Amino acid sequence: MHLQQLRYFAAVAETRHFTRAAEREHVAQPSLSQSVRALERELGAELFLRARGHITLTDAGEALLPLARRILADTETARREVQEVAQLRRGRVRLGATPSLCASLVPDALRAFHARYPGIELHVHEDGSQDLVRTLAAGELDLALVITPLAGQAPALTTTELLREELVVVSSPDAPPVTGAEAGDGGVAGDGGIRIGDLRGRPLAMFRHGYDLRELTVAACREAGFEPVFGVEGGEMDAVLGFVRAGLGVAVVPSMVAERSGLRTTAFAPPGLHRTISVAHRGDVSPPRAARELRRLLISAAGGWAAEPPAG
Repeated sequence: MHLQQLRYFAAVAETRHFTRAAEREHVAQPSLSQSVRALERELGAELFLRARGHITLTDAGEALLPLARRILADTETARREVQEVAQLRRGRVRLGATPSLCASLVPDALRAFHARYPGIELHVHEDGSQDLVRTLAAGELDLALVITPLAGQAPALTTTELLREELVVVSSPDAPPVTGAEAGDGGVAGDGGIRIGDLRGRPLAMFRHGYDLRELTVAACREAGFEPVFGVEGGEMDAVLGFVRAGLGVAVVPSMVAERSGLRTTAFAPPGLHRTISVAHRGDVSPPRAARELRRLLISAAGGWAAEPPAG
């Protein structure tokens, strides 16, 4: 008994017509009929009652049909699984990430993935979280590293929290250190950092509109009761770090970025300022096998990146 015989048998059973079955299977009708006849001889039973213009299943055919469908379905599942394994030798992954993550954890993650799966093409799309969410929902990305919780009305995405990252203040090494106010004025003497209120009146090098760190910094300042002052604004991560290096202002950035920037770093006093990084994909479509492997790597590696574990 061959899979092709079962496939031709199921096609005739479903179309109730040999010619239409042959057309569906892209085979000559005499070849299909001969294959079904050979199956009947092998089984020792007729599978169809053949009358002019009318094909019906015999009892033997009725018994075989669900078994044939199950065998064919299992065969298709096996074929897909093997192909997916093969795709880890070739294929592509489309990953979206915010610019700050592209400057910190993404290179290390992609280096580890490439070492394991060198045949997979890696396509990285750099954008803010809100834009990444729209691109992901449109099917133009397989995965995206975004800041959660997602703002506004987000589409149906599946998100998995990776880490909770500390935010710090960076300033030019040539400028005076960023310090807190006097203790009597709400300072931070002895508690190991500054407070967001210590940025009141201090020029900030600010990211462009739609940038997650811009929204987070402005919201934190307003919660502390003041409007931030922008010394310069409108840049991406590299530009903002350059503005800070030139002494045009200070900036609130992730600690992983600050560590590589060569700038002076000042931490916030407890409880500090943080952001949550998550990996997201469309909830209605399973990512390709290679993307699932990258997602698994990101989740397993997140513990090594995090200065502290995600809440909960």
